[in-house]
Amino acid sequence: MSRTAPRLHTDPNEIAKLEALLPELPGERRVQVTLRDGRRLLGTVAVRPTVQQYRDEAGNEGTNGQLRLDDLDQPQQWHLIWLDEIAQVRELEHAYDPKP
Repeated sequence: MSRTAPRLHTDPNEIAKLEALLPELPGERRVQVTLRDGRRLLGTVAVRPTVQQYRDEAGNEGTNGQLRLDDLDQPQQWHLIWLDEIAQVRELEHAYDPKP
């Protein structure tokens, strides 16, 4: 995973929002992740994400994190999602049904 991030957070309230997502994303949990742009991804959390320090292109330092989500429909495909892009996390039932 890259040490640079597209968006950095330094406000304690924003960092707390990122940290609040972590308990919802333990390793091996099947989830539906709704992104802020409305897209939904279904997958298995590869490893619980962490909030870390990153730099932007200008060299400024701040906080963000990345989630690796293994796609449920195409297990060989995975998604790297910045934590600040996540609007909602919903745990999926163990018997996954791709129909809405």
